[in-house]
Amino acid sequence: MSHIAVERNRRRQMNEHLKILRSLTPCFYIKRGDQASIIGGVVEFIKELHQVEQSLEAKKRRKSLRPSPVPSPRLPETPLFLNNNNLNSFKEVGACCNSPVADVEARISGTNVILRTVSRRIPGQIVRIITVLERLSFEILHLNISSMEDTVLYSFVVKIGLECQLSVEDLALEVQQSFRSETAAYIKEIEN
Repeated sequence: MSHIAVERNRRRQMNEHLKILRSLTPCFYIKRGDQASIIGGVVEFIKELHQVEQSLEAKKRRKSLRPSPVPSPRLPETPLFLNNNNLNSFKEVGACCNSPVADVEARISGTNVILRTVSRRIPGQIVRIITVLERLSFEILHLNISSMEDTVLYSFVVKIGLECQLSVEDLALEVQQSFRSETAAYIKEIEN
């Protein structure tokens, strides 16, 4: 077989594999149809799936340890931004607030907050989270929803207001409280 035929076969196989990757990846991960965009989107999708997997494993471990139904923040309270001068002084600060119903993580990244929640699929929950963010005067820049079976991951990128006096821990607790009715139902379920 000549070098040209081998190369043509390799390109054909590469294009077939890219078509398969594109068909297996949700469309909002892939912005354009070129090879770099497809591979970049697949990488982002795999990262999200890996995070969901880690969260599910952590939830499974917590369930086996019979966790407390009360949310338990893990990091000390840290102010987000008190004024515009602090915008560049923080590189990455975060807080987590976990319960048997949902895991909530809030992390500062530059002038934005990355907020992630992992929970079982709850009708109307995304609206409750958006309501909390709007009430706290955050501007939602990006929302990504990933689901696997009955578990859903909501990833938000929100803009921090200049007068924000809220800590990352407080934000995580506020969002965790939007799951409050589900937490009460879960406690009732494990008590029976």
